[in-house]
Amino acid sequence: MNDKLLSLLGIARRAGRLTLGFDAAADSMRNGRTKLLLLAGDLSERTVRSISNTAQQTNTEIIRTDIPMQQLGAAIGKATGIISVNDAGFAGKLKTLCTE
Repeated sequence: MNDKLLSLLGIARRAGRLTLGFDAAADSMRNGRTKLLLLAGDLSERTVRSISNTAQQTNTEIIRTDIPMQQLGAAIGKATGIISVNDAGFAGKLKTLCTE
């Protein structure tokens, strides 16, 4: 499952459908572009609480993966623990892969 998920994230990144990092993801949520928020498994609890508050305010779905930041970074080309998916098609497929 993780291989397919990481592969799809790489494709979404190359397609320009991801926003990476805390500030950029928060802005994307506030502007209504975020369809899904993915969090790395080793993200700090403080960061999770902070980004979750913004997600609740904007009614954005959050999925906390079990994938560490290092693996996510290798798949998308940038080290980050917060990924905003800004495309409904990619978001739907990623949700399916996360629940398998």
